[in-house]
Amino acid sequence: MSDQKLEPIGEDPSLLLVDDDEPFLRRLARAMEKRGFEVETAASVAAGKAIATARPPAYAVVDLRLEDGNGLDVVEVLREKRPDARVVVLTGYGAIATAVAAVKIGATDYLSKPADANDITNALLTREGTLPPPPENPMSADRVRWEHIQRVYELCDRNVSETARRLNMHRRTLQRILAKRSPR
Repeated sequence: MSDQKLEPIGEDPSLLLVDDDEPFLRRLARAMEKRGFEVETAASVAAGKAIATARPPAYAVVDLRLEDGNGLDVVEVLREKRPDARVVVLTGYGAIATAVAAVKIGATDYLSKPADANDITNALLTREGTLPPPPENPMSADRVRWEHIQRVYELCDRNVSETARRLNMHRRTLQRILAKRSPR
């Protein structure tokens, strides 16, 4: 890890965190303050857009799926107000299409939850044109599969038969998977 190409935080350490998971938001805010950022938090798209408009930060970490909408709306406002901001999009539902959309509208990086403060800091401070180091604890293949099944299940309004049809799997097999705890 000695050859990491991380930039210093810089003269403007302002950081906006947007996430509707309150305990996660508080933990991440404390961790980022310890790393030298001046943190402001928002628990909704509306609050995130208001802060991005009034006080556009140098850095932002935005959850993709929020109760009142899509976190990419906050990213768009931030890009308009502060084009040089470094933005990381977080989500519990990692999908290539969403990652592409996030990067196209200006996100610097895209991380799947659970991402820790070190992963987020590395993504925020990695120099342009270089890749951040791989995460210390990436999701296992079993966990990625489980997350995908859960996402499709939610998108199908928790309809087991429809989810099984779309995933091309037997309904009883899907029920067994859904009944188990998430893998690590």
